[in-house]
Amino acid sequence: MDCIFCREDGGDVLWQDDTLRVVLADEHDYPGFCRVIWNRHVAEFSDLGHAERDRVMRVVYAVERAIRRILHPVKVNLASLGNQVPHVHWHVIPRFSNDAHFPLPIWAPRQRTVSEAMLSQRRAQATLLREAVRGEIEQALA
Repeated sequence: MDCIFCREDGGDVLWQDDTLRVVLADEHDYPGFCRVIWNRHVAEFSDLGHAERDRVMRVVYAVERAIRRILHPVKVNLASLGNQVPHVHWHVIPRFSNDAHFPLPIWAPRQRTVSEAMLSQRRAQATLLREAVRGEIEQALA
């Protein structure tokens, strides 16, 4: 199978170990959008063992905590779809009441245009996620 997450990191790697990586996705309208990606190609979450699923979710929760602490979104969306990329991964998406799609999912039709100034401010905040994600994951996996 030709899988993008087997070939590429999927974004700027914020943290990784032998089983997982956390990347900052390159999503123009969504600074702080992270993905938690299982390193080995596995299509379905239920194909992982109990301990592996637990590890994934501990990391997802840690990334959510880091995003909440650094970006202060009004909501964090968690999604594991895999329809286009059938490789276990979770989207951890900070949402703001004035983002391009709120209150709809980010894959829905755009609701508004967000100023580049606002997006630049959020991108600047998102640069702090690397340390925050690492710290939260260390606590979650301890």
